[in-house]
Amino acid sequence: MKITETGLKGCFIIQPRLFEDDRGVFFESYQQEKFEEAIGVQVNFVQDNISVSKKGVLRGLHLQTGIHAQAKLVQVVHGEVLDVIVDLRKESTTFGKHYKLKLSSANRTAIFIPKGMAHGFVTLSDEATFMYKCDAFYNSASESGVIYNDLDLNIDWQCPITTPIISEKDYQLPTFKEFFK
Repeated sequence: MKITETGLKGCFIIQPRLFEDDRGVFFESYQQEKFEEAIGVQVNFVQDNISVSKKGVLRGLHLQTGIHAQAKLVQVVHGEVLDVIVDLRKESTTFGKHYKLKLSSANRTAIFIPKGMAHGFVTLSDEATFMYKCDAFYNSASESGVIYNDLDLNIDWQCPITTPIISEKDYQLPTFKEFFK
């Protein structure tokens, strides 16, 4: 398992070691001791979530705030997405910056997103199954986020369709500046 820090402080890419033969592929998608040793933090994942999205669906940019803030370990088990993370931690040296990469069932890459970062993705394949582990339980009162098309963040989502498919709730998210008011 190869774990490397991204351009965002505390956000890590996890690339598993693959064992391939004529039967197929085997790999560890998560191993707690190796993971915690590499990132230097103990994480206790308490909830796994799965979403299935069709091509052009954009989910995000989401996070939970306060005592219900969540760190996440995300990966794609089927299909391909463009994954986007935004650092919303004012004290961070990478505050206001974003990082993106393609996650897919082909590259088998995962990414660890620490508390205080907003997260989203757009589905690039016909369908994608997205799985994520969370270190805190979901709490609807702590839901928050930033609008995906915020002008200050200027994220190129590389959306495969003209207009992304977005939930009404995500259209109501504040801008980056409004998030901090």
